[in-house]
Amino acid sequence: MDMLRLGTTGMMVSRLCLGCMTYGDPKWRSWVLPEAESEPFFRQAVEAGINFFDTADVYSIGVSEEITGRMLKKFTKRSETVLATKVYNPMGSGPNRRGLSRKHIMAAIDASLKRLGTDYIDLYQIHRYDPNTPVEETLEALNDVVRAGKALYIGASSMYAWQFMDALHRQKANGWARFVAMQNHYNLVYREEEREMLPLCRANGIGVIPWSPLARGFLAGNRLKQGWGDTERAKTDDIAQRMYYQPGDFTIAERVAELAQKRGARAASVALAWLLARPGVTAPIIGASKPGHFDDALAALKISLSADEMAFLEEPYKPHPVLGHS
Repeated sequence: MDMLRLGTTGMMVSRLCLGCMTYGDPKWRSWVLPEAESEPFFRQAVEAGINFFDTADVYSIGVSEEITGRMLKKFTKRSETVLATKVYNPMGSGPNRRGLSRKHIMAAIDASLKRLGTDYIDLYQIHRYDPNTPVEETLEALNDVVRAGKALYIGASSMYAWQFMDALHRQKANGWARFVAMQNHYNLVYREEEREMLPLCRANGIGVIPWSPLARGFLAGNRLKQGWGDTERAKTDDIAQRMYYQPGDFTIAERVAELAQKRGARAASVALAWLLARPGVTAPIIGASKPGHFDDALAALKISLSADEMAFLEEPYKPHPVLGHS
């Protein structure tokens, strides 16, 4: 497994990051795997050389963090693991149990540390931008989290490029801990990040760790124009239905499948290989709920697409409205 520095930091991360939203409590989402069924995937990830694991407090309302912490203790050493989690989304009905206020961040970091069973988090990320909290309040609280040793680095997730640039400027002006990574929405059927966010990240040495690299499974080639698809997630994932499933999206998925057939590869591998080849991308966050999902992801690392093949996949793209900021 190749390793890259995360942005301009000295921390090395695997070229693939295992997203742990899939592991938790099926009561939260019907396609989520409980702990016993999750265990083989953590073992596979470690055996494949993956050292980068991403979760969030809101995934299964804390259960994903609990399972992730236990599985990493079982299969790897803490010093060899890059552990990422996120804060922002509601963790209860109270008004102070959500958002990016100082009050919520300070409570959330301690709760995440307890659930993960660790003394520190390698990468602590804001899950979204909070328009209801002064940005300097958020940034100062994150700086204090780092200075307290509860997180080594901080990162951000989907927002507008001007919001991210504003935050980076305020961090620099105040001598606060700086965002080192952007976890944004980016894949073959959603490329709006290429307009501003990705150039911003490249210019500022920010690591890019895209979420939904296969468009919530849409690019795996098993989604249908009628009836969504045959898997449990395809049948129940109304978020994917709102974000994708446009005629142009299916055209791109069909081209992915066509190129995959020519190469004797899986569609998911080709779609992921395209993303891995994009300038500035550090480590896409992959999901795995079936053993073959790891095989597809690892195969992508060995696929080098030609300029003509890249153009073939990209040509049908049509602009999309902004998706994934809320």
